[in-house]
Amino acid sequence: MSLETAPTRFVETNGIRFAYRRYGRNEGTPLLFLQHFTGTTDDWDPAVVNALAESRTVIVFDNAGIGRSSGQTPDSVEAMAAHAVAFLGALGLPVVDLLGFSLGGMVAQVLASEYSRLVRRLIIAGAAPRGGEEHLLAVVEDAFSRNAADVRLPLFFTPSEGSQGAGLAFIRRATARTQDRDPESSKAVGEAQARAIIGWCARQDEGERTLRAIRQPALIVHGSDDTMFPSINAYRMFKAMSAAQLILYPDSGHGALFQVPDLFAGHARTFLDL
Repeated sequence: MSLETAPTRFVETNGIRFAYRRYGRNEGTPLLFLQHFTGTTDDWDPAVVNALAESRTVIVFDNAGIGRSSGQTPDSVEAMAAHAVAFLGALGLPVVDLLGFSLGGMVAQVLASEYSRLVRRLIIAGAAPRGGEEHLLAVVEDAFSRNAADVRLPLFFTPSEGSQGAGLAFIRRATARTQDRDPESSKAVGEAQARAIIGWCARQDEGERTLRAIRQPALIVHGSDDTMFPSINAYRMFKAMSAAQLILYPDSGHGALFQVPDLFAGHARTFLDL
């Protein structure tokens, strides 16, 4: 089974019907994927998810109001984290590892700090801490103005030939599934999630209490040229967390983990297997 072929399942809790896909080797701690701004289950890179599924159970899901999940999309990171906790409870999972990308990396920070009993290890990719630097709206507006074949090319990758080539390969992988795909996110979803991200970054976290409350081992991954959430965010998280490692990939943007999927998956497997 793979991300391209795994059936979409549903579980209901607290009045919300969550859509998810679960597959992989039934060993060790399950790995929960937390998605980026407006992203659905089908926006993950199969090369990343499938590689990690070779040695563990992987779970990708649509949070409330996203894709085929019911409910209203929250406009705060904290509410998104609470929905993720409810989803894990519905699946009967007492502890998981996390891989949070972008907005999902912010949700992962809340889960690891406020629901620490649920989280063994976490990977944060392309995210920012509370009070971090963000240029979400400006970067998204610029990306759409470029009229690229796919808006993710200017959003996630640098202008270099190598990065754009890797971006095209990612787009091919991410669109390989043709049956049972999630619907694209609506304007209302984007507006709610934008408020969540901007609010998260606008609210200063005195003494970086959220980051310092994260005691679990953490792997922080970032692109060297991320324009949406500059790499200083990654360094700030690395310095404040007590058990964090930091990787910066060269000539890479916001979607660095999709630019070098094999390298990233290798780093992630090494970290999670410790």
